[in-house]
Parts: sequence; C-alpha cells; structure tokens
Amino acid sequence: MTDWAYTDKVKKHFQDPQNILEDESSFKEDGKGMVGNIKCGDQMLMLIKVDKAKEIITDCKWKTYGCASAIASTSVLSEMVKGMNLEDAYKLSPKDVTKALGTLPEHKIHCSVLGDKALRAAIDDYYRRNGMKNRIKTEKARTICQCMN
Repeated sequence: MTDWAYTDKVKKHFQDPQNILEDESSFKEDGKGMVGNIKCGDQMLMLIKVDKAKEIITDCKWKTYGCASAIASTSVLSEMVKGMNLEDAYKLSPKDVTKALGTLPEHKIHCSVLGDKALRAAIDDYYRRNGMKNRIKTEKARTICQCMN
C-alpha cells in the first residue's frame, strides 16, 4: 500500500470539510460561481454572502465533485475568505490556497486553481447582480470549463 501523499491539513479538510453547502435552497447567496475541468472531471460550486455596506464576505458555502485535493482546497478556501473584503478575496491565488494547506503534490496543483476560479466567478456574479458590471475583472470566470482553450 502506498503512503498518503498529503499533509495533515489536506487530510483534515478532506476528511472533515468545512462550510459544505447542504441545501442550496436554504442558503440565499449574494454571488454564485461554478467552474470545472473536463480533464479530471472536478467541478466546484461556490456561493458567497456579502455585507454590502462593507463589501466583506460574511459566509461561503460550496460543493465540490472531485478528488481529495479539490475538496481540501475548496474547504480551506471557504475558511480563508470569511471576513475578507471582496478585492482581497479576488486576488487570492492557487499559491495562497496551496500554502494554507501546507503543500499539494505537483500533479494536484490544478485542483487549487479551480477553487480560486470559482471564488472569482462568485464575486463577479455578486458585482453583476448589484449593478457593478464595471468591477467585473474577467468574464471567463463564468465559463464552466476552460481546459480546452
């Protein structure tokens, strides 16, 4: 049997993921983002609630269909963004997520890329819903899969 090639933090977030979306109908989001990767089959749905006056993410829920790295990345990202302003959250990178997890195997880094894309798509959706289209930084974030471009 091979060793588990993940850090304890990745294991924790995979085995006990935080902020999972249990019932989408009971969570009234302010922004919603969905992304996927046709190569590996991973899909992520991320929903955020925002304090509109302060532009702070107050809650983040998600669903991920994917491997341990994808689930752990989304879980830790959902914890990272709570209390963060929208501009700072938008700037989070896969490197930030990977650092928060300790590390990921090189061939699993793409899993953390999906998480930050889902988050940016949710933030863009928030801007769209609130008449702030001028603040949307990328329309590509709305695309379900960008792996074939």
